[in-house]
Amino acid sequence: MFNDSEYIRETEATRVRVLSEALPYIQQFAGRTVVVKYGGAAMKDSSLKDKVIRDIVFLSYVGLRPIVVHGGGPEINSWLDKLGIEPQFKNGLRVTDAATMDVVEMVLVGRVNKEIVSLINRAGGSAVGLCGKDGNLIKARPQGQEGIGFVGEVTNMDVNILEALVKSGYIPVVSSVAADETGQAYNINADTAAGELAAALGAEKLILLTDTPGILKEYKDPSSLLHKLDIQQARELISQGVVSGGMIPKVNCCVRSLAQGVHAAHIIDGRIPHALLLEIFTDSGIGSMIVASEFMG
Repeated sequence: MFNDSEYIRETEATRVRVLSEALPYIQQFAGRTVVVKYGGAAMKDSSLKDKVIRDIVFLSYVGLRPIVVHGGGPEINSWLDKLGIEPQFKNGLRVTDAATMDVVEMVLVGRVNKEIVSLINRAGGSAVGLCGKDGNLIKARPQGQEGIGFVGEVTNMDVNILEALVKSGYIPVVSSVAADETGQAYNINADTAAGELAAALGAEKLILLTDTPGILKEYKDPSSLLHKLDIQQARELISQGVVSGGMIPKVNCCVRSLAQGVHAAHIIDGRIPHALLLEIFTDSGIGSMIVASEFMG
């Protein structure tokens, strides 16, 4: 019995210490917008999913203004399979013909988006689901590569609807489907959409949840994680080939958002429970933070 109460005191003390250490960060970021790109393992594993959702609600309760942007590749593939449509990729982009675009829109806007909204609401937040078409939030045009169909790039952002929702205490959840001037729907890379939204909102942070520890100096060696770097270093790592493959668009997306005024961009490992809180509210963080050079300090 004595041991039990000792243990309880120990864990309570730890909890209080952790909350106390988080206070300066909560004070620093209260009222600031944080754009979270939600994807990867954290979206598929139900226990991780639960922790990410709780983290987002926590951010909202301690005064930050989280906005969630999501993709949903695996779910799209499973529905294409059910409907007998063969998924095709070209240069890492999903080839999106008219039939595939219909499925992408139904799955992202109708299923994935509403599931995330429902989970946030059940965890005590107030979430509202949107896609790029709502309130002309994201305008798109064809990305331009030959033979990839309705893959779009962002031409314009109107973030009034997000600002109105956030001001009223809602957590917007945005799926990366947008339309052009004629109303044609386009599939937009969710990292890109998150970066552009963060820039348009003047966000404090852009956070990409990924299935990697962050930016590694040595490929496959987690101990070579770069905790903090600036735009110049990030660009050099790409040109040296240290950042390669699927990490290039993620780092480029961070650099673009920083160049447009976002204060810090983070690439973090969504496979680690409570990765979001660890990155935002602890000194060491757990992923890679990229900042504009004047913020290096």
